[in-house]
Amino acid sequence: MPTPTVLVVLAEGFEEAEAVTPVDILRRAGALVTLAALTDGIHVTGRSGLTIHADTTLAAVEASRFDCILLPGGPGVSRLRNDPRVIGLLKRQHADNGWIAAICAAPVVLLSTGILDGRRYTAHFSVLPELPNAIENERAVVDGKLITSRGAGTALDFGLLIARNLFTPEKADEVARSICA
Repeated sequence: MPTPTVLVVLAEGFEEAEAVTPVDILRRAGALVTLAALTDGIHVTGRSGLTIHADTTLAAVEASRFDCILLPGGPGVSRLRNDPRVIGLLKRQHADNGWIAAICAAPVVLLSTGILDGRRYTAHFSVLPELPNAIENERAVVDGKLITSRGAGTALDFGLLIARNLFTPEKADEVARSICA
């Protein structure tokens, strides 16, 4: 089995726990995770003031293929949603039958792509008016190759669920045991 690759797109104002927690889980599982800044620089500051040193910029990797694209939530979601490169990347990922993972408010980024149409998904309660079909009582949801989760408090569940699907249930369980989850 080839090593899964994951692209995490970071916009200013991203929710730190929703990015760092799944990245940590996925790297522990053995995934090759690339953090890409939406802007021209590689330093991205989250909603709580934590600045992450990204691996690269989205411009440098937008033509690359990844097994999974992960979008953290937070106030930065509006930047993701309004960036045509992100929308194009998601549409291509969906057309290629690749994994897409979105947490908190990030599922709204998927609205204009058609990816949510007819799918089961969840999101943060703050965006439910835009996502009336979201499932409100599940911490994380998988439907086909779409993985969604509710918010910072579900980031560990989200990361383990992505690992379970990119690797195996056994690998996800091994990582969960190693961190006492």
